[in-house]
Amino acid sequence: MLNSDQTELDLPPPRSEAEPAFSSCGGSAEGAGGVGLCPPARAAEPGEPVKKELQHLSREERRRRRRATAKYRTAHATRERIRVEAFNMAFAELRKLLPTLPPDKKLSKIEILRLAICYISYPNHVLDV
Repeated sequence: MLNSDQTELDLPPPRSEAEPAFSSCGGSAEGAGGVGLCPPARAAEPGEPVKKELQHLSREERRRRRRATAKYRTAHATRERIRVEAFNMAFAELRKLLPTLPPDKKLSKIEILRLAICYISYPNHVLDV
């Protein structure tokens, strides 16, 4: 109801059901310091590509946003785990080829590499003498 002091122009415009009453971003995607943690102000049309919304961002900012997704992080963690396992398996295979006393002595990765260098250079030294 309107008081005698209020006019229709003083009231805020009515909101539709689809329009939220407030936003955690302060009303716009740029409200969070341009970080872009908030969804875009409008949804993309079905035929309109989503990338159009990100065209104004720098390449680095687009990369940061893509890397911030949970899907990207889990995929990256999986790739890294596989890489580290392959790396460790390669060191284990190299370790099996190197003679040490005692044979089951635990060696660090740097010790394995240094021992492999010495082991490979030894035949060269023997042939040169």
